[in-house]
Amino acid sequence: MIFSRKRAGEARHARDERSTEVLDTEETGGSTEAQARGPYDISEAPDEPRLDLGSLQIPAVPEVEVRVQADPQGVIQQVVLVHGESALQLGVFAAPRSEGIWAEVREEIRQSLFNDGAAAQEIDGEYGPELRARVRTPDGLTDLRFVGIDGPRWMVRGVYQGGAATDPAVAGPLARCLSGLVVDRGQEAKPVREPLPLRLPREVAEQQAAEQQAAEQQAAEQQLAPGQREA
Repeated sequence: MIFSRKRAGEARHARDERSTEVLDTEETGGSTEAQARGPYDISEAPDEPRLDLGSLQIPAVPEVEVRVQADPQGVIQQVVLVHGESALQLGVFAAPRSEGIWAEVREEIRQSLFNDGAAAQEIDGEYGPELRARVRTPDGLTDLRFVGIDGPRWMVRGVYQGGAATDPAVAGPLARCLSGLVVDRGQEAKPVREPLPLRLPREVAEQQAAEQQAAEQQAAEQQLAPGQREA
């Protein structure tokens, strides 16, 4: 399923430097100051048009397609943003109140890549330490760039592919999507690193359910014997 964002006017994004320090407060579970650049927590997000996928809200950026894989109940299994020959896969996970988890997750990704025969290089990126690696896939060698952003009780992980994996300048619109993301963590307790729930917008889920029901009904009718259909 694809959501296209190809509008004539570009969505407004704050491009100031991200705050280097975000303090959690026990009373609010959020930051004590608004951030100039996201990803944002829902409590401090600027008012801009976004595609609401539940725990993640994707900003509307021209020429970026939002591709999702969802089950029949509308629960999203994967979110990938595509622009030209580059892509950005997104995930959002629960994190503890006291500390971020990207450093630990990053090391586990590095070890997993090493076990698969791929060496990962750590670089200093826009959000701090990133990992770059070249992995072998059925389609040949593929470059990947792993980005992690710790927020108040959540972590966003992005995986760039294509040109944006080797040259951040190519990321352009995809990077704007990442910096404009909004995370709606919710208040309920969740195990650390558990993926936060993603869902299709209600109208899209209802349309998908209706299409599936119609397809199932058509398949059932085709299985009936000719005599039964005539009756």
